[in-house]
Amino acid sequence: MGFVITGLCAKPFVHLYGLSDQELAAHGVRRMIADACPGFPDRIEMREARPGESLLLLNHFSQPAPSPYRASHAIFVREGAQERYVGENEIPEVMQTRMLSLRAFDALGMMVGAALAQGDALVPTITRLLEDPAVFCIHAHNATRGCYAGKIERA
Repeated sequence: MGFVITGLCAKPFVHLYGLSDQELAAHGVRRMIADACPGFPDRIEMREARPGESLLLLNHFSQPAPSPYRASHAIFVREGAQERYVGENEIPEVMQTRMLSLRAFDALGMMVGAALAQGDALVPTITRLLEDPAVFCIHAHNATRGCYAGKIERA
């Protein structure tokens, strides 16, 4: 079964690009400078930020549905990122190298399945979860820190 992984759309974050640290703080956002790679995964382009690149650390509603599984958590957005990652039947490296919690949701935002997977186990685990007709989409989160990693849907 085919799948598509998408990064976040840049539009909700563009107004934050270039703001002063004080202005960002008023929005509950912090600017971070990548000092290692890996360590700062951008959620728009779905890639690791390179040392010296500026990122915004902010809270993001990954599951905004009005259900008990409504969820938000911190994510990184590379300051200036514009191009949303879309990958059909491919796992971006930023997701392959981390243990992921894959959370399968129905169309009402209720969790109907979940699994942990990393590296070569990701594709078969995603395929197995998407074989359930009740699954509308899968949200991937980093298993250790809980950050939203990306959305997975049927191709």
